[in-house]
Amino acid sequence: MEYVERTEWHRHYAEGKGFRLLGDVERKLLATHVPAPEGGGRALEVGCGTGELSVHLTSLDYTVDAVDFADSAIARAREEHPDAPRVRWIRMDVERDDPVALHEGGYDLIVLRLVIPFLANRVSTLHGLGERLRPGGALVVITPVAEHTPEERRGTALDEDEIVLLTGHWERAERFDADRLAVLVLRGPCHGGTRAVERRPAPSGPEAATALAVVTDETGRVLLGRSRRGVWELPGGEGVGSETFAAAAVRGLAEDTGLAAEVEDAHVVTMLGDAVGDVPRLTAVVRITSWTGALSRPEHDGFVRWEFFERSGLRRGRVRTGRAGAGGRLARDPPGPAPGDPVRDRRGTTSSARRACRGRSAPAGHGGDRGRRRLGPVGAGPGGASVGAPPPVRPREEPEDGLRRR
Repeated sequence: MEYVERTEWHRHYAEGKGFRLLGDVERKLLATHVPAPEGGGRALEVGCGTGELSVHLTSLDYTVDAVDFADSAIARAREEHPDAPRVRWIRMDVERDDPVALHEGGYDLIVLRLVIPFLANRVSTLHGLGERLRPGGALVVITPVAEHTPEERRGTALDEDEIVLLTGHWERAERFDADRLAVLVLRGPCHGGTRAVERRPAPSGPEAATALAVVTDETGRVLLGRSRRGVWELPGGEGVGSETFAAAAVRGLAEDTGLAAEVEDAHVVTMLGDAVGDVPRLTAVVRITSWTGALSRPEHDGFVRWEFFERSGLRRGRVRTGRAGAGGRLARDPPGPAPGDPVRDRRGTTSSARRACRGRSAPAGHGGDRGRRRLGPVGAGPGGASVGAPPPVRPREEPEDGLRRR
């Protein structure tokens, strides 16, 4: 079962189906590691389903906002828990809807149980939620792991690389086991910065020409890919023969992401110039205004995953851009329409100098000031618009994957 559309989830709950019940080990871990602050705390559960966990959190002295995007889930939760005055049931899609319904004062605890594998934009969503944590708060992810999941249900679980990617930009990450579920307790989202790096190997010809594709979804979020070098990059390609910049961007987009676009929908909006050593480099920034398809990773050696990131998160950072200062402007204010503008895909669907996280960074070798919607270290740089944190340093006492286990 790998649901994608809201209608599929609505049907699941409308038919009386549910998910794995909250286990005793999970209850104990929550009580031990994320107790409510003295006097009570406020919690947010994302993907609450029929509400079992949300109601349990009230027994730990939390007042809870319980969110799900399936109408039938919220209806069942209200019906099954009529006497839950400390739970506020909210129908909302955390990846797409306006978060105005969420508590303005933030949360002491945010929980995603059996949800994270289904999110299209996991990393950006997690960091957006992390920005809503109060000082000392924690974000908890409870998820099946691929090692203990049958192949036919692989889409409902995370593998070790996916877990490392989720935890890499938090000051502290602890991992526990609950009957073969991974319980991740994350604290201190890193607001650290980005750095521009070359997207591809240094050119060998007399001059290098590259085209970068700026692609947005219907909400104006910018598409970035997490490369196996541990940085977020714009898709694109180097020019081949007499190929135009627009054609190179369209081809690179397809090769990198699986998305398809027509050359007539690709528009060169600015040029960036710099050099790699003694080799001049010319980079075209190409705005793609219409596209089709679903995100994939055709170049499996290059990228871990693709996600759409909030433009506001890109603009808030200061980006070190090397010799091409325009790269920083691209990161802070990507060209093209702003969020909410009528950019449509063909289906009709209408980053800062790094501030290191104290105590934790993403494990080496894995590819992968407090604002309401800032979603972490992303941006764009010259030539390849590749951004990310400087090479991570793993504390010696941590295990190989960088997570503290209990």
